[in-house]
Amino acid sequence: MNEGYVQVFCGNGEGKSSAALGKAMIYAMQGKSSIVVKFMKKKDDECSFLKRLEPEIKMFRFEKNDICFRELSEEDKAEEITNIRNGLNYARKVLTTGECEVLILDEVLGLIDEGIIDSSELIPILESKSDDTVIIMTGIYLPEEIKKYTNHISVIETLN
Repeated sequence: MNEGYVQVFCGNGEGKSSAALGKAMIYAMQGKSSIVVKFMKKKDDECSFLKRLEPEIKMFRFEKNDICFRELSEEDKAEEITNIRNGLNYARKVLTTGECEVLILDEVLGLIDEGIIDSSELIPILESKSDDTVIIMTGIYLPEEIKKYTNHISVIETLN
């Protein structure tokens, strides 16, 4: 990797997170370390399975509830927003310290959809990547203001 690279998997179809994790495995086979930060998803067996792939691929989920964010009460959502922001701060720290070569922000675009963050809060994270870092983001909608920071956009759609 000679220059930083940002890839997005977006759209209304299934498989965006799987595609991002597949990229992490490809980079791991090349000897590169990946950190995956999951947002807006319920706790599942995927997290425990991926723990077995450490140290090459490390998985983090900062939300404390076992259910999906959208299913929480307003009180629980407020608490989880603090946890989500901790996850974003961790992502920023990982980039500034060079802790990994690949950072996957799974469903980070959903944070914008839900109004938890604004696009302007994600941009400094993208700008803080080094020339040797790959960032992969997933979510349904890719805001226009984020597009200019991306090198590759894969749209995954469900055909009716």
